[in-house]
Amino acid sequence: MPPLSEIIPPFLVLIASLSFHEAAHAWMADRLGDPTARSLGRLTLNPIAHVDVVGTILFPLVAMLSGLPLLGWAKPVPVDPRNLRAPRRDFAIVAAAGPASNLVLATLAAIVLMAVQGSHPGIVNAGDWVTRTLFMMVVINVLLAVFNMIPVPPLDGGNVAMGLLPAPAARVIAQLRPFGFLILYALMLSGVLYTIVEPINRAILRVLL
Repeated sequence: MPPLSEIIPPFLVLIASLSFHEAAHAWMADRLGDPTARSLGRLTLNPIAHVDVVGTILFPLVAMLSGLPLLGWAKPVPVDPRNLRAPRRDFAIVAAAGPASNLVLATLAAIVLMAVQGSHPGIVNAGDWVTRTLFMMVVINVLLAVFNMIPVPPLDGGNVAMGLLPAPAARVIAQLRPFGFLILYALMLSGVLYTIVEPINRAILRVLL
């Protein structure tokens, strides 16, 4: 079992990243005319508003302790498409805002990481902790962005696809929603998910790091 010193930093980074992701959904929905998330207190970076006990805490901790593939989520932000000015298009934009926010976080963390390493090349102790945390911020946020853009509902990529594809194709994707997690686990256990995600993930990390 890994020591707590190795588990706590990525766990806290994951919670912060998921909270930022969900707040981005809420912010974009509010900007596009739907105040539902704001009225429910979801337009905030406070993790308490977004944490799902099973998806944000239990599953990630089990994965980190056991070495199993990490699959975590936060409470979905409620969006009422009827309040959006162009429901299909705007719902896709709201969905894309989450992964986009993770790429923004990853980019900012990479910039700070380069600045820290450049200004303190020989730093140890606290500096090592800072650089490790920033590195984890980059890696975890890139993974969240890429994973969430897989076009399988309930992931954001599924909602983006439903907004961009012609209506018949969008309906087919919508019908997959009840089986979304089963499909994801099948892709994960078969290795197909790694084959899809890893090249994109690695390419983005090469640019940032």
